[in-house]
Amino acid sequence: MTKSKIIEIFKRFESHNPEPKGELNSVNTYTLLVAVILSAQATDIGVNKATEALFKVADTPEKMVKLGLDKLKTYIKTIGLYNAKAENVIKMSQILIDQFDSQVPDNMDDLVSLPGVGRKTANVVLNIEFGHHTIAVDTHVFRVSNRLEIAKGETVEAVEKKLDKAIPEEFKRHAHHWLILHGRYICKARKPECAECFLNDICPSRMIS
Repeated sequence: MTKSKIIEIFKRFESHNPEPKGELNSVNTYTLLVAVILSAQATDIGVNKATEALFKVADTPEKMVKLGLDKLKTYIKTIGLYNAKAENVIKMSQILIDQFDSQVPDNMDDLVSLPGVGRKTANVVLNIEFGHHTIAVDTHVFRVSNRLEIAKGETVEAVEKKLDKAIPEEFKRHAHHWLILHGRYICKARKPECAECFLNDICPSRMIS
């Protein structure tokens, strides 16, 4: 994929959706971090249903720790892997209290030191809450990046590094949102809706001409 085509792709993304938003609901930086931790191998819709009630009673690290592990599980039991996720959320919340003055850190190293937080989760929080030009690579971003040949790679880490190099700085603020939404609603895993895709004419993986 040439630089000019990559620029054209992101210009089209910007034209179709100038201000893309993440679809996980949150009320502050802390609850976004919790929501992203819970979203691993789960749908945003499913997480939002569970956190609607949870965040009314636990929207700070202190309130989450006070809620406790067992009660937290009752709120998120509809989410996959909820036992492990609940343990991570409680541990993460205690560490925020003990080491970070109850504030979510604004850098990668500190974020990934927290239980349940990997690079993808950290990148989402850094991008949405702190305005960093990070690119969070989930299954949708991975798929779309490979299909469009913006960043071909066999691992999430490889695709993240290539995207960081390939995407012009002016588009990085919203890049991962555009790619996620495109993968979620148009460039689907099993049946991509190529006929409806505004990138069809320049996509090397298009299924129709």
